[in-house]
Amino acid sequence: MARPKEEVGAQNLLTPTTPRFGMATDAQQACFEAGIKFGSLYHQFAGTPVSPSSTRSLETAMAKAIENQPFCESVTVEIHDDRVADAIDHENGYTELTGSLMDVEMRIDHEGVVVDTRMTMRDGYPLMELVSVDANGVAGANGVAGADGSAGADGSGGR
Repeated sequence: MARPKEEVGAQNLLTPTTPRFGMATDAQQACFEAGIKFGSLYHQFAGTPVSPSSTRSLETAMAKAIENQPFCESVTVEIHDDRVADAIDHENGYTELTGSLMDVEMRIDHEGVVVDTRMTMRDGYPLMELVSVDANGVAGANGVAGADGSAGADGSGGR
């Protein structure tokens, strides 16, 4: 059932930690947005032919493509030439891009919540890692703010 217009308009008066998108707080939504960007980057570009001579142009293309998405402040992609060269196993001079060949960092800003992320390899598998979640300038001791923007009673960022 659709909500009355005045109820929808009233959402503009909500605090930064009040859920706007279903049940998610702004911090949760910012983390979700970061995950969407990482999924898009990885699954769009994994398997792309890459050689040491094409790494810089591919880095730029990847970063600029993802930066087009809403809430994306910055993307840094570093494809390691030495890893690419080591991965080439045939005479054609290229390999396929995988997570083990690159480092990626992103900054997402959603409704004043800034999320810094990076891709890390764990047991040979590329995973997105939250580096920090800063809800309106309030970050927990470990750099991660609680879902409500607080640092958490124990300083753990609500974790």
